[in-house]
Amino acid sequence: MEGRRAIFALPDTMRTYRTALLLILCFALPCITQAQTAHLSAPEAKNHVGETATVCGRVASIHFAEKAKGLPTFMNLDMPYPQQIFTILIWGTDRPKFGNPERTYRNKNVCVSGKITSHRGIPEIIINTPGQIQIQK
Repeated sequence: MEGRRAIFALPDTMRTYRTALLLILCFALPCITQAQTAHLSAPEAKNHVGETATVCGRVASIHFAEKAKGLPTFMNLDMPYPQQIFTILIWGTDRPKFGNPERTYRNKNVCVSGKITSHRGIPEIIINTPGQIQIQK
């Protein structure tokens, strides 16, 4: 029995390869995760409709349509309405959660996270919690 090796024992070279592979994975996974949560600029968002992403830009215009159905608040990044290139939409039912968005977000650099959809060819993210939008320093 002395000459026999355990069935599951790995030769020394295999142990070295296994250790190297584990180290590579440990360092590569954070990079892969970083790539999946990369921030997009407002102009880049149009190429990512249907994806969940984070879009960043400066709030160039903001409008609470208090007479429109659904009481929407529109925040346009980088370019003001009617030349907007990306819109953040808050429906009236969620608006109280955001306090006074006009005062809070006007002319601020923000990042917004959610599913990018398109309305009349303009990419947008509909947000319903304040955690989806962050003011950048």
